Amino acid sequence: MSRLTDIIAAHVADGTLHPDPVQEAALPEFERIADALRRPVKRGLFRKAPEPIRGLYLWGGVGRGKSMLMDLFVESLADIPTRRVHFHAFMQEIHAGLHAARRAGHEDALEPVAESVTGDIRLLALDEMQITDITDAMIVGRLFQKLLDAGIVIVTTSNRVPDDLYKDGLNRQLFLPFIELIKTRMVVHELASPTDYRQNRLQGSPVYFTPIGPEARAAIDSLWHDLGGDASEPLTLQVNKRDLVIPRFVNGVARASFYDLCGAMLGPSDYLALADAVRVLILEDIPRLSRQNFNEAKRFVTLIDALYEARVRLIASAAAEPEMLYVEGEGTFEFERTASRLREMQSQDWPG
Repeated sequence: MSRLTDIIAAHVADGTLHPDPVQEAALPEFERIADALRRPVKRGLFRKAPEPIRGLYLWGGVGRGKSMLMDLFVESLADIPTRRVHFHAFMQEIHAGLHAARRAGHEDALEPVAESVTGDIRLLALDEMQITDITDAMIVGRLFQKLLDAGIVIVTTSNRVPDDLYKDGLNRQLFLPFIELIKTRMVVHELASPTDYRQNRLQGSPVYFTPIGPEARAAIDSLWHDLGGDASEPLTLQVNKRDLVIPRFVNGVARASFYDLCGAMLGPSDYLALADAVRVLILEDIPRLSRQNFNEAKRFVTLIDALYEARVRLIASAAAEPEMLYVEGEGTFEFERTASRLREMQSQDWPG
C-alpha cells in the first residue's frame, strides 16, 4: 500500500510527471482521507460512532490534472474497497436503477438504488461532476445524503465551483441544499494551476489530418494514447429518454467516427449533451459532403456548432481540408461558416 505523495514523487523522478506545486498542495487532502480509511474501526456496544470522514470536491479548469490525481489516489488505496466511475456514467446507472425499482413497486425507489451503490465499497470516486439535467438535479441531493449516511466517502472532480453547479437550471432553488451538503460533508479544494496539461499534450501537434488513410489513423492513435485512451470505456448519455453511446471515452476525451455521430438519427439535443460531457472530441473519417449525404452534412454542421459554442477541443481526420469538404450541392454557402470554425478550431490557442 503506497502513499499518494510517494507515487507522485516516483512519477516525477522518472519523468512521467512534471513537478506542480498546485497539484502538490492538494495531496494532504487525499492523504487525510487515505489515513482515515486505513484506520481500524473500533467496534463495541458503548463506543461512540466515529466521526464521518469528510470527502473531497476537487475543482479547477480543464486539463489541470484532477482526474490524474484521483486515479493515482485510487491506485494508492490498494485493498480499500473503492469504485471509480465517470459522473455521467454513474448517473446513467442511477436512473436505470430507479426505473427498475419503480417497476418492482418500491415505495421509495431511491432506497434500493442507494443500497446497491454502497455494496461493499468504502470510497466512491466520481470524475467530472457536471449537472445540467433537471432529472439529475432533482435526485442527486437525496442520493448523496443516503450514500454519506451509509458511511461512504465521496471524492469527486469538477470543472466548476460548487456554487456554479446547475447554474440557471430549472427549479434551481430545490437543488441548493445539495450544494450545502457538498460544502458541509466534503472539503472543497481548487486546483488553480496555470498549466493545462491536456492542452500541452496537443501543443505543437496537428489536430486535423487529411486525407483519410493509414497515416491519419496512426497520428490520431498516437494522440489518443497520449491522452490516456488506452484505458477508455464507452460513455452512455441519456438524452430525451434515449441512450446516446459514445464508443470510447476517458477523462473527458471522447473518440468516435463521423458515422457514429452524423450517420445516426441524432439532433441538436444529442450534440449539446455530448459537448457538455466532453472536453476533447476525436472525430474520425469525415467524408466529402454533398447532396448525396445531405442529411449527414446537416448533422455535421450542427455538431460543429455545438462543439464550437462549448469550446470543445476537436481532433479530426477528414477527406479534405475544411474549405474543400463541401463544394457542391445545396448547403455549400451555409457550410462556409462551418469550414471557418473548423479552421479556427485547429489553431494552437483554441479554445483560448
